[in-house]
Amino acid sequence: MGTDRTPKLVGTAWGLLVLNTLGSAGAKTIVPLPRSLIQMVTMGALAVAFTLALAVNLRLRVRPSAYLFLLTLLLVPSVISSADPESGFGALFRCARLALFVATLWLLSRWWDGGTTFVRHHIRMYFVVLGSVAAGLAISPGAALPDLYGGRLVGALWPLTPPQIGQYAAVIIGLTVLLLLGRRTDRGSAAVVVVPSLVLLALTHTRTATVGLLVGLALAIGSLVLTSAAARRFFTWTVLCAAVAAVVLGSAVQAWFLRGQSQENFTSLTGRAKVWDALLAADRTTSEYLLGAGLGDKSFGGLPIDNSWLAVYHEQGMTGVVLVAAFVVVLGGVALLRPPSLSRACAIFLISYCAIASYTEAGLGDASPYLLHLAVAASLLAAPAPATPLPAPDVPRRRVPRWAQRSEVS
Repeated sequence: MGTDRTPKLVGTAWGLLVLNTLGSAGAKTIVPLPRSLIQMVTMGALAVAFTLALAVNLRLRVRPSAYLFLLTLLLVPSVISSADPESGFGALFRCARLALFVATLWLLSRWWDGGTTFVRHHIRMYFVVLGSVAAGLAISPGAALPDLYGGRLVGALWPLTPPQIGQYAAVIIGLTVLLLLGRRTDRGSAAVVVVPSLVLLALTHTRTATVGLLVGLALAIGSLVLTSAAARRFFTWTVLCAAVAAVVLGSAVQAWFLRGQSQENFTSLTGRAKVWDALLAADRTTSEYLLGAGLGDKSFGGLPIDNSWLAVYHEQGMTGVVLVAAFVVVLGGVALLRPPSLSRACAIFLISYCAIASYTEAGLGDASPYLLHLAVAASLLAAPAPATPLPAPDVPRRRVPRWAQRSEVS
């Protein structure tokens, strides 16, 4: 199916999934928003997304997807561990949210055809989100660059943290650059997305997003080098510019990465390593080791875990870790086996970005932007739907005279 045959409600449902994964925790906004109101909006967005997806797919036609199958299996340890009374009602609520999220993806998978339809939906929605960040910066620079976050950019209209903004900016920058190299967009349209997103990314001082963008683009463009002259030119010029920048702006780049932190704080990943060590050293029952402690807020001892693999281990156990590793490896393996193409390059970028970000960000085991990124990758790697054959024209029947229909033998 082509982009023109995809119902508009599919793009609306995708945008609502993005809204659902924005979260409710972050910086203080210009107009204080109660967390209960934000959660009502995000959960309402998920319910409406599921309703719209069901409305356009009443016959429940889905595309086979190893990614969605493994993601559905992840519900098993999530539900079992969250059903423990000690996990609390919040864990079961998060399970219901994850189940509705996965069900919506299954309904939308009908339109996964290996094209860039969902890439465009992804870029449009996150560009709108970044537009709200830029508007907040213009309205109140003090609220958008608070001292609480060390002067890093946050969402002043909607509570977004610097890592979130950096992630969204990096993803749409990478995808837009690839669309430009694949001649699926023009330079003017690409500049409108890339230039302001680069500025916002720089203001967030997000190291993970920056490294993920650079490495992901290098791998994606590298997959196109043998078949695309534009990719070869872009790769060459990027390497030259990076070499010059490393020599001329080396000290400035180093200062940007350090963000004023001490060397000890930098090497401990801003204190993350201490939380990780405590989580791994904690005593666990056999059930907790295999199935986890139930879906939570991705924290341990009141501190954020900030690592997808350890968060999954804590909440869904080793079973969850195996399933998450399986769908990441499957997506990566399928991408490597595909012939060079723009869709393959975009998928490689998204998979590699999520793999890199998983080291310092949580989200691979629950409804999150990272699962949406990987869903876009799965849509890019899906085999094109077979063309529906046109119905054969009706051949008019010859009219036989009544006298000829009678038998000559009486």
